[in-house]
Amino acid sequence: MIYILNIETATKNCSVAIAKDGITLLCKELAEEGYSHAEKLHVFIEQVLNELHLTFKDLSAIAVSQGPGSYTGLRIGVSAAKGLSFALGIPLIAVDTLETLAIQAKGVEGFIVPMIDARRMEVYSAVFDSNLKKTREVRAEILADDSFPEINTNIYFVGDCAPKSKTVLNQPNHFYLDSIVYPSAKEMSVLSYVKFQKNDTVDVAYFEPYYLKDFVGTISKK
Repeated sequence: MIYILNIETATKNCSVAIAKDGITLLCKELAEEGYSHAEKLHVFIEQVLNELHLTFKDLSAIAVSQGPGSYTGLRIGVSAAKGLSFALGIPLIAVDTLETLAIQAKGVEGFIVPMIDARRMEVYSAVFDSNLKKTREVRAEILADDSFPEINTNIYFVGDCAPKSKTVLNQPNHFYLDSIVYPSAKEMSVLSYVKFQKNDTVDVAYFEPYYLKDFVGTISKK
């Protein structure tokens, strides 16, 4: 039995889950405007372990959201994950934050574009097909009405950017899955388990969150 502790703090959602062989057993999470990650993260970790009658010694690995996302949120989550991984002597697994968002829409007929809000019209985004294969790498960009010109089929947008993206991304092939707002540790479970099986881990001493700071603007055709 492989128990993995999954930690997701890249957005406003502070989320922790325990998974057994890739299946989420329990998840604790809270999304607040004030980013209460520093206060909630370790509480949630203790709660999920206690409620499942597990101890840190039962864990096979620690998985953490690698970004992109909030600088402060990522630092809190990664610092906690690295500390636990080192102290327990177990592997550290890094999971793509945008893939954790995209997996919630897996199976739609078209492309999935997970987006994480940055500021103003800026977002972090990537493109996945309906089978969750990444067809465009993570990018920091400024949204415009001519964004994603390479896709001429249905596009399904997920993430916390809907209110602002709907003002410019409103073509007939644009669809919004408004119920999918934040990445969650419960969706990390299958992703981290696959990586564990492949021994796809990161070096605790050198791993850093994936920050994207340089935005690429696009000029509207209007």
